[in-house]
Amino acid sequence: MLPAQRQHIEQSWAIAAAAPDELARCFYARLFEIDSVAARLFATTDMDAQRAKFVAMLDTVVGAIDEPRALVHGLAALGRRHAAYGATEQHYASVGEALLAALGATLGPAFTPDARLAWSEAYALVAAVMRRAGDRSPRDGAPSDRHSPPTREATDD
Repeated sequence: MLPAQRQHIEQSWAIAAAAPDELARCFYARLFEIDSVAARLFATTDMDAQRAKFVAMLDTVVGAIDEPRALVHGLAALGRRHAAYGATEQHYASVGEALLAALGATLGPAFTPDARLAWSEAYALVAAVMRRAGDRSPRDGAPSDRHSPPTREATDD
């Protein structure tokens, strides 16, 4: 990721992180609007806790934007868990669309075309790691740490 792209992500995140509930609510509302299968995957999920995990995950990704390798282990684990829940390629596309829509709604005019492109590229990297790990894992049975975000601590082995 180019330095200018990292700057766009960090600057826009500083604004979005000030409204975490709005961001997360916009994200899940859009996701469930465009992907009814994804909505069913979350049918028994505590959405208050899930929204908090979503924002924490984004914060972790942004915090490691200069050191993306630090996220690989945690993102791979997240990808394996999502594969076990039944996440598909279409879900990753829906999540990307919902993320950009939520950022746009939360940031308003601060979500410039350059910021949108930077977030698109960051999400593409995150999703690629998760999909690759998910493709390599068995899909029978969901693990117990459902929807936990990747953490830097998880990558420090």
